[in-house]
Amino acid sequence: MTSSPAGPRRRPAKTPARTSPASSSATPRSTAPATPAAAPEPAPTAAPAAPAPQPPAAQSSTARPSTTPAAVPVAQVVVGPPIGRIPVVDVFPVAEAGRFPAKAVVGEAFPVRATVFREGHDAVAATAVLLDPDGRVHQRVPMVDVAPGLDRYEARLQPDRTGLWSFRVEGWSDPYATWAHDASIKVEAGIDVELMLAEGARLLARAADRTGEDAMSEHGAQTLREAVAALRDTHRFPGERLAWALSPHVREALAREPLRDQVSASPEYPLVVDRPLALYGSWYELFPRSHGAVWDDRAQEWRSGTLRTAAEQIPRIAAMGFDVVYLTPVHPIGVTNRKGRNNSLGALPGDPGSPYAIGSKDGGHDAIEPTLGTFDDFDAFVARAREHGMEVALDIALQCSPDHPWVAEHPEWFTTRVDGSIAYAENPPKKYQDIYPLNFDNDPAGLYAEVRRVLQVWIDHGVTLFRVDNPHTKPLDFWQWLLADVARDHPDVIFLSEAFTRPAMMQTLAKVGFHQSYTYFTWRHTKSEVSEYLAEVSGDQGAWMRPAFWPTTHDILPPYLQGAGGQAWAVRAVLAAFGSPTWGIYSGYELLENVPRPGADEQIDNEKYELKPRDWSLADHLGIADLLARLNQIRREHPALQQLRNLRVHPTSDDATVAFSRHLAAEHSPTGRASTVVVVVSLDPWNVREGMVDLDLAAFGLPPHGPVAAHDVLRDEHYEWGPQVYVRIDPAERPAHVVVLEHA
Repeated sequence: MTSSPAGPRRRPAKTPARTSPASSSATPRSTAPATPAAAPEPAPTAAPAAPAPQPPAAQSSTARPSTTPAAVPVAQVVVGPPIGRIPVVDVFPVAEAGRFPAKAVVGEAFPVRATVFREGHDAVAATAVLLDPDGRVHQRVPMVDVAPGLDRYEARLQPDRTGLWSFRVEGWSDPYATWAHDASIKVEAGIDVELMLAEGARLLARAADRTGEDAMSEHGAQTLREAVAALRDTHRFPGERLAWALSPHVREALAREPLRDQVSASPEYPLVVDRPLALYGSWYELFPRSHGAVWDDRAQEWRSGTLRTAAEQIPRIAAMGFDVVYLTPVHPIGVTNRKGRNNSLGALPGDPGSPYAIGSKDGGHDAIEPTLGTFDDFDAFVARAREHGMEVALDIALQCSPDHPWVAEHPEWFTTRVDGSIAYAENPPKKYQDIYPLNFDNDPAGLYAEVRRVLQVWIDHGVTLFRVDNPHTKPLDFWQWLLADVARDHPDVIFLSEAFTRPAMMQTLAKVGFHQSYTYFTWRHTKSEVSEYLAEVSGDQGAWMRPAFWPTTHDILPPYLQGAGGQAWAVRAVLAAFGSPTWGIYSGYELLENVPRPGADEQIDNEKYELKPRDWSLADHLGIADLLARLNQIRREHPALQQLRNLRVHPTSDDATVAFSRHLAAEHSPTGRASTVVVVVSLDPWNVREGMVDLDLAAFGLPPHGPVAAHDVLRDEHYEWGPQVYVRIDPAERPAHVVVLEHA
């Protein structure tokens, strides 16, 4: 048996999860025991719960005595924290009052929103506050009213390291804005002129004389004192005195260091911050056994490739700019009920079987299929990938062949039918006679511990990402425990959920800990479908579910690509590469493998059931490999394309043309310069399309009426664009315009 020398580890007992994000450790902690000697019931949480909210004390940012009563009686019927003096409600991103943490990655500018208002007509404002894993304030960012009349405020926060962070929103009364509004009206109308000017002088003097944490900078304080002197100078005209207090210099000083009264904070909510690859990266999938497979003339059958021969593909994959090389299961494959070509029930001599029918006399999930090699070969594959700047992802399929050692050693981990047989996997009308699904209810403690041990084997051999097969068919409480337990010891390990299922399940899998998720992108083909889906996945659900766009998989060949030529494959690659920060392709994409199995949305001669050697020299003539390399290069060069929640769909006049942009403001960009990329794609791979695209240039911080220098980086062409742009796309020449708008 070829198996790993790594066995179960003894790990120190875990400390209980802390209840305040401000004092928690750098990664989400599970409340489960160190080893699941008993099934964790109820399900452990993947991250600390939101802190028990305390009644917010109304306070001023100055040292003046508070006029708030010393003790405010709270009615016994109030459930939860009392509302603040300045109400802060509907905070986003918050799931179930903080039961599930929101997500971000290092350097990601993620949005925080809240509704902030008060009684009467006095002005209010809001501040978003980001607290680091040690509980220290990392950022205080003024929020902008993004829905005038609806009191909805927004800001973007940006963490700079991994760990369990938290955030809150502070609402506050803005005495300067209130006075400025009233004084502008009254002084112009000649009403209470000296009174208004005197009140303004007192207000600005109070702001300038603040001490402690709220003290102004000397430059800001001096600006306000000059305005105070002007307001008190009765030798000047009232309008001139008021103008001093309303000058841009005064407004800028108070914008930087506002005078905040009646500060009222929301509860603090949890935020998990992962490394950037959890959000942004490109994946390349391969079946290692197909690479290097050769025909044996003597035996008249194919011989499997190995991990060593598969490693020879790494330079080619790296040259296309991919970040992750993803391997389908490498474990021993069962013999009982082995499937033949195209999922046929009878395997012929030489048929290798499905790598998803895991387990044989040679071992189970912690072993390597002997025809692929040994753990030394696996380690060499990982090492070579790292030499070329890539990480290795491994497919984890929690299911077994009837020959898996677990079947004999732990029959309680499976479902036994009335006749004594073990139930095989079914998804009617599909049947998988070569696979036994696991039953997580009979011995959850034992099964949880074994799966955790198996993952550790592969982590110890350099795997840093796992693509999880069909996680929606396993209990959510299991995933919540497992992902939290791995994150505690290995916060850099990333899990991709392959769950093509109902939205509630997909989104909850993300909330309990999966870093990335497969999506419905593969089936979105029309203009309305693509436009709506781009907006959906980059919107609010992006606070939990990070989308991975795959044009095809080893299971799926969508109708749009069936029988289609290179133009259609180029269109889908462009949409995937720029529509989501994470995207991936299944090997063979470069060769336009477009023939479906009759009656099914999958490739003929599916690689799951046979060896599939390929002639990669053909890719040089088809051009798709060059396109993939260029797309990945563009993604690396432009920071806006490395973010998720910055996408905007733009109107187009043509019914087959989709336009969208990604914009990153200068203050959030790692280069210190704004980054704006506009992508215009024709979904018609056969005909020339032309029409108008409407752009809101002001939203990008550009002159609203143009002209703006526009560089098509896909073809290295230069234009001048305005708010309305004529585009013409001939699929024989290009799949899209990928245009960088130049900022001064």
